[in-house]
Amino acid sequence: MQRVSDEASAMNKRIHYYSRLTSPSDKALIAPDHVLPAPDEIYVYSPLGTAFKVDSCTDGHGKNSSIVTIFMIWNTMMGTSILSIPWGIKQAGFTSGIILIILMGILTLYCCYRVVKSRKMIPLTDTSNWEFPDVCKYYFGSFGQWSSLLFSMVSLVGAMVVYWVLMSNFLFNTGKFIYNFVHDINVTDIVPGTNGSNKVICPNAATGHPPQNQSVMFSSGNSTGFQLFEEWWSKSQTVPFYLVAVLLPLLNLKSPSFFAKFNVLGSVSVIYLVLLVTVKAAHLGIHLEFNWFTENEFFVPEFRVLFPQLTGVLTLAFFIHNCVITLLQNNKNQENNVRDLSIAYFLVGLTYLYVGVIIFASFPSPPLSKECIEQNFLDNFPSNDIMSFIARIFLLFQMITVYPLLGYLARVQLLRQVFGNAYPSVFHVLALNVAIVGAGVAMARFYPNIGGIIRYSGATCGLAFVFVYPSLIYVISLHRAGQLTWPALIIHIFIILLGLANLIAQFLL
Repeated sequence: MQRVSDEASAMNKRIHYYSRLTSPSDKALIAPDHVLPAPDEIYVYSPLGTAFKVDSCTDGHGKNSSIVTIFMIWNTMMGTSILSIPWGIKQAGFTSGIILIILMGILTLYCCYRVVKSRKMIPLTDTSNWEFPDVCKYYFGSFGQWSSLLFSMVSLVGAMVVYWVLMSNFLFNTGKFIYNFVHDINVTDIVPGTNGSNKVICPNAATGHPPQNQSVMFSSGNSTGFQLFEEWWSKSQTVPFYLVAVLLPLLNLKSPSFFAKFNVLGSVSVIYLVLLVTVKAAHLGIHLEFNWFTENEFFVPEFRVLFPQLTGVLTLAFFIHNCVITLLQNNKNQENNVRDLSIAYFLVGLTYLYVGVIIFASFPSPPLSKECIEQNFLDNFPSNDIMSFIARIFLLFQMITVYPLLGYLARVQLLRQVFGNAYPSVFHVLALNVAIVGAGVAMARFYPNIGGIIRYSGATCGLAFVFVYPSLIYVISLHRAGQLTWPALIIHIFIILLGLANLIAQFLL
């Protein structure tokens, strides 16, 4: 999130909200004028996968209808977390997974509602341009300012790491598909899988660390060339480094606003993923067996002690608390804010439930075990699967265009806060970008587990922005107004403890 200068119009004060996970909290983080969109363009960015542009849906005064507001919130929350929801359900158990998605949706909605109300509880004449980090600074002083920056950087850099891992994955599978198609090579991966035209594979079967590239049964083409290709086109050993040549120069651009034009692909990608899931389920059928507490060869129990891994993912999946004030203050009918926010959360939860439940239920068990469901469910489809190939192309191009924007956000937040300038020198910017890219390459090389990265970063930033700050601010405001009751105090302390337990559990399971 970036705020523009005081002399800018109220419209531009709203439209410069780059990210739901970023949180500069004062005017030191003002963005340069040359990156501002035109006055009739509204961009909402989500580091984990989506962006939305509104330039013709307003009423002519910078206000949106309830339908547009609901869609903007849905679009902002939907991101790469959706790829890990089926894996999270597998970790928690089918029944408990469904229950947790519903409960986490309700809990995060309540905390989001507290965020929306927090600004109105401040006894100042004009807080219309304040965002939640400003509220944190008001209540907690410099600690609130710096801690909001810290947790925002954790979530933002975490998102960029997830992007790098996914881009490496998608580029690897896309390149493999194109090479095999061009050279007329029919490849069978050395991993267990189903037979037929709708093949599903289990990449992590047996040892848990199978060969990532080894394949057999090529019907035509030069075997030496094929082996050389596999040596130089490795998901973890080479492809993550190839991305450096493309993305590092883009990160050093002073203004990445050009890439904002392509961010509508986020919505297209999510819609296509829903279509892909529906088509796959129609061909694969439903494969469920309810074992409440025991595990067998092909199915997992309905309740598992690994359920906090799902709650960590869901904390970030339902995270919009940093930008919800901006989104709702553009709503034409302010009295409908609670209703519209609730509807948006319902649609987000419904989307996550649909994708997660359908993928889990249709996963072919037997012959494969439900344990085979990957942290990125697209990995359960081979590289030569046409629908999955199209999905990877969509997501790869979308992420390549969003990644420079995320790098710009990290630069503006950190460098302007520390040096007072978002571009102090080429050396400073290059050093920061090399560090961020290095983190992405290292994770793609040694820990390419997006579910793990999402749950760690989600539980960390969620502790502050979802559980602790909204609850503390509400309790403090009630206390100052002389309206604090024991039930309210106990409930919000319990919410804070839930957030803390959620974070601690990520490192224990």
